[in-house]
Amino acid sequence: MKKRQKKKWLKRIIVISAVSVALFFAICNILVDVALVPEKMEQTDAFEDITEDSMEALVHTDDIQENRTKAADATDAWVKQSQSEKLQVTTNDGYQLIGKAFFNEKPSHKWVLLLHGYTGWKEELYPIGYQYTLQGYQVLAPDMRCSGESEGDFIGMGWTDRRDNLLWIQYIIAQDPEAEIVIHGQSMGAAAALMMTGEDLPSNVKAVVSDCAYTDVYDIFQKQIKEWFHLPGFPVIDGANLMLRMRGGYNIKDASALNAVKKTKLPILFIHGDQDAFIPVKMAYELYDAANGEKELLIVKGAGHAQSQDKNPDEYYGTVFSFLKKYIENRSGEQNNL
Repeated sequence: MKKRQKKKWLKRIIVISAVSVALFFAICNILVDVALVPEKMEQTDAFEDITEDSMEALVHTDDIQENRTKAADATDAWVKQSQSEKLQVTTNDGYQLIGKAFFNEKPSHKWVLLLHGYTGWKEELYPIGYQYTLQGYQVLAPDMRCSGESEGDFIGMGWTDRRDNLLWIQYIIAQDPEAEIVIHGQSMGAAAALMMTGEDLPSNVKAVVSDCAYTDVYDIFQKQIKEWFHLPGFPVIDGANLMLRMRGGYNIKDASALNAVKKTKLPILFIHGDQDAFIPVKMAYELYDAANGEKELLIVKGAGHAQSQDKNPDEYYGTVFSFLKKYIENRSGEQNNL
């Protein structure tokens, strides 16, 4: 009798364990969809909640709104009258990526590659691109993998993007072998720019501007999983990472901007708002301390996530172009159109 009862309990334990494991990985699989597959995340109620929470967490002050509106108006006028061209490249795994180039009226070898943030698109950084054109730069703004007009399977969080974006660097150099290139990224785009510094970049790349980057994907996902879904970072992130890898994605534990900046000698300007509720400002200090090359750090008071250029545009752009003047020659020359 006791043996039968033990067998029954053993079977129950096995069934419960199997169901628990299956449920755990089902949840992890859903998290991958919600976090990294745009068409799936838009179908969930969680996405609306996350979007609302994200908007509420920004800093809402009159000066930020006024500066943002003013920048948008100037940018719209520039986009309408500027010489531009839509571009396309194909990734190694066959996805079409779309970008747009804006050419300066005066011939110049100065270029900026602008990289947008998580679930963003190229147009979000056009106001920054406009400021670069005022300084004589040619501008290239792409939609990164799985964003905007570009194809993809999973949002790259900077990791798959680090190699995708090399295609745009190669494109620029093919048109202008004397190009001097700045990579300017914001949020996920900033992390992508920093991750690119860990690669073997052409000498044409002269500097990086990192605006509110995270140190690595694992840590930022741990934070967001707790805040968005009230789930423990461990073991949920590890389970989601396993599902992502099984589905042909990538290993988020490899995706580290912190490790990349330790390898590079490129000059890097780090920018962060001190009121950033998404990516803790402490990450800016960690990245700055780890960077091996020439570096500078700007902490903008009163700015939330990706709001530094709107909170204090004079300080933001003044610091950016003062920093870049040290590494970008003020040369002009015949510029071929892409």
